[in-house]
Formats: sequence, C-alpha cells, structure tokens
Amino acid sequence: MPKHNLFFGQFLLKNNIISRIEIFRARLFQKKNNRKIGELAHKRGWLTEDDIEKIVIAQEETSEKFGEIALRENLLQKAQLDELLKEQEDKYIFFGEALVKIGALSYEDLLKYLKDFNKLQVFTKQEDEK
Repeated sequence: MPKHNLFFGQFLLKNNIISRIEIFRARLFQKKNNRKIGELAHKRGWLTEDDIEKIVIAQEETSEKFGEIALRENLLQKAQLDELLKEQEDKYIFFGEALVKIGALSYEDLLKYLKDFNKLQVFTKQEDEK
C-alpha cells in the first residue's frame, strides 16, 4: 500500500486554515531564528568561517551531518558539539510555533489543528498497514 506523507502545513493549507503566504512567512521565521550548528560554534569562537566552509563542502560530498564532520576533522570536541546540539534543540522553533509567532494561528487553534492532524496521520498509517 502507498504511504501518505502529509506535512502539517499542507494539511492546514488543504483545509483552508492558512494561506501559502503564511506558510512562507512561517518557514522564513524558522529560517531566521533556528540557528545552524556552524553559526552557533562561530558565535562562540569555536569555528572560523573557513572551518564552516570546509565542513559544508565535505557535507555536500557525503551524507554526514555537520557535527560528525567537525568531530572527524578535529574542529570541535564531543563536549562542544553536545553543548551546541543542546542549545540548538532548546531554542528550536517548530513550524506550528512559527505560525503562532507570525499571527497566522492562535495557540489554542494550533493545539486543535495539531490534534486533528495527528488523528489523520494515525488513521492514514492504519489504512496503509491494511
């Protein structure tokens, strides 16, 4: 059976809850606020711009994550990477949160639509397993 992958934004768009512009604005908000490991490390003085560029180039040639390459190349220590990952996780803004921040949804509506979306995902998964 085919798998149905529907993202939360697509679900909201399909149900005329938000517009394409609001999806774009929320994604842009995420992009501006969710910091990459390299940015965080540079801010702390742990990586130079050249270090970051070297890692990004290596990343384009492999399927490795930024942090894995930084460790392998001895540009970051494990404790530093762990600290950066924790900071990144603690400050990460999810798509639904971004919709609330830009005023596209209220927090209460976000919770309601997430519940509806998750019910749909569970139902779709059960149908796919039949």
